[in-house]
Amino acid sequence: MSETTEKLHFVMVHVFGHGAWCWYKIRSLLEASDYKVSCIDLKGSGMDPSDPNTIFSFQDYNKPLINLLSNLPHNEKVILVGHSAGGMSLTYAIHRFSKKIRMAIYVAATMLKHGFVTPQDYEH
Repeated sequence: MSETTEKLHFVMVHVFGHGAWCWYKIRSLLEASDYKVSCIDLKGSGMDPSDPNTIFSFQDYNKPLINLLSNLPHNEKVILVGHSAGGMSLTYAIHRFSKKIRMAIYVAATMLKHGFVTPQDYEH
């Protein structure tokens, strides 16, 4: 498939304290419009069985998103959508997987102007 005919793939990233479930309405609408949609539970969130008290780094928290992006076919690009603090996960993923990101959409989301550049950015 060419880039113009391939099915667009949306990857939805939730806010702290939520899970993939919070995207169910928009997921239904997108899938009904023939888009591919992946809604993930970040570590310790939603249905993920990890104990939140055992997650000590932002990298660990984002592991489900990183795994999804790592396992994409090398020529597939996704549209990342993040809400609120999920925007920080988008920025993290963009810096690690720039060639796999078609676009990022920040929905009332945290957007760091220059990415993660200071120790304070990584602490949030």
